[in-house]
Amino acid sequence: MSQPGVFLTAEWRNLVMFNYVVDPALLAPFVPAGTELDFFEGCTYVSLIGFEFNRTRVMGFSVPFHRSFEEVNLRFYVRRSSRRGVAFIRELVPRLAIAVVAQLAFGENYSRTAMFHRVSVRSGSEPVQAEFSWGYGKRRCAMQIETEDAASVPTNGSVGQFITEHYWGYSAQRDGGSLEYEVQHPRWPVQNAKHARFTGDASRFYGPEFAGILSRPPDSAFFALGSQVTVFRGRRIE
Repeated sequence: MSQPGVFLTAEWRNLVMFNYVVDPALLAPFVPAGTELDFFEGCTYVSLIGFEFNRTRVMGFSVPFHRSFEEVNLRFYVRRSSRRGVAFIRELVPRLAIAVVAQLAFGENYSRTAMFHRVSVRSGSEPVQAEFSWGYGKRRCAMQIETEDAASVPTNGSVGQFITEHYWGYSAQRDGGSLEYEVQHPRWPVQNAKHARFTGDASRFYGPEFAGILSRPPDSAFFALGSQVTVFRGRRIE
């Protein structure tokens, strides 16, 4: 079967990744048809990830005022045979048009909200301080990280490799099927967290159970500078 054409190219930069071990029963209702939960050392994970979209082109076109923006998503990990992928519980962006296009193209649970970020990056050998925030007023949420070491590619079999090296996306469709799409990027060096903290009431965005998970310290957290990425068009699976 031939590879679908390219849907999107962009740079994903300054990724802040908070990872939490959760009960697999919590994720079971979200697993797209045709996939199964992926485990790392017997554990299932959800990840809260904030990052920058830069130099974004959709179907080869660059849309003014929509080339650079933030995204924060809550995702978990699945597999389909040998293909290891991610599925999303919710994805947040600051521009309505981006959310609408993603909903139409992939059926993802995108929403628009106010977003802000700040990142202090000098080089891959020095600590990083970064923050992504979203929402308004008393319901504003934020994730903050300070790293403690130089960047390095995660070792094989590590949790860092597990989190960063799922190169497929799966999206449950309203009619019960699923969409599968490939995401290509090189291996990312990461910097481990010295401090990692989530603040705010996440129940508005993710519901009370996931809000409770995010309120505790992450089981692991790291920062990746990121790279150019290519997202291919989706292919339906059953």
